[in-house]
Amino acid sequence: MLARLTETPWLMASLLYGSGLRLMECVRLRVKDVEFNQHQIVIREGKGGRDRVTMLPASLVEPLERHLSRVKVMHEQDLQAGYGRVFQPFALARKYPHAD
Repeated sequence: MLARLTETPWLMASLLYGSGLRLMECVRLRVKDVEFNQHQIVIREGKGGRDRVTMLPASLVEPLERHLSRVKVMHEQDLQAGYGRVFQPFALARKYPHAD
């Protein structure tokens, strides 16, 4: 199955298989949750609302770094185009009007 996937879907499926991540844990991963030097991934508020640590397979380090490089370029372009805002939940938008 992995042989038929490319790019981001391949990377996500490989993380699911190689790290034991659940689907929503993979979707919610953030850059700060990946420890490349220690080959670890921190899963925040996973099943049962608990945090846990799992391994980052050595074979996925380079593909994940390439993916993050591509996404960073896209993010910088979005910021320059004025799309650097995110949704603030609850009353945070009023309390911190410039936090987004």
